[in-house]
Amino acid sequence: MAISKDKKRAIIAKLTDAFKEASSIVFVGFTKLTVKDASKLRQELSQKGVKYFVAKKTLIKKALTERGYEGQVPELPGEVAVAWTTTDVTAPASGVYEFGKKLKGALSLLGGVFEGAFADATMMIGIATIPPLPVLRGMFVNVINSPIQGLVMALDKIREKKVA
Repeated sequence: MAISKDKKRAIIAKLTDAFKEASSIVFVGFTKLTVKDASKLRQELSQKGVKYFVAKKTLIKKALTERGYEGQVPELPGEVAVAWTTTDVTAPASGVYEFGKKLKGALSLLGGVFEGAFADATMMIGIATIPPLPVLRGMFVNVINSPIQGLVMALDKIREKKVA
């Protein structure tokens, strides 16, 4: 289906604006994705503050070139969409990755842009598996609390020996 030049310019402008504000971008490959699943994906990503847009690869690449990221655009086989956010840098990758696990192969991470440079699929999957910020904070508190808890237990044992 041919798209008019005006429509192409509008899509490139939309993508360029989105990429300017984005803290991270994910390239999403999809095959045999039903309308129902696509709608559910958009809804789940939206709840995480992630925007999702399907466009032709040539238009996506043109918008990325205008942005001037470091490195080379990863291979984008098949049908491609982009997911991005302005907040939590791991949200697009983790949202697409988690939803893709439910669909068993209909959705995949092809790469993305992280910290101003292109990243391959392997790196984006690594980013997708980073726990959310609240979980990381909880893990950090446990790491800090562990030595203190050990000291308290040791002091308690010393107190018990002196009392006995």
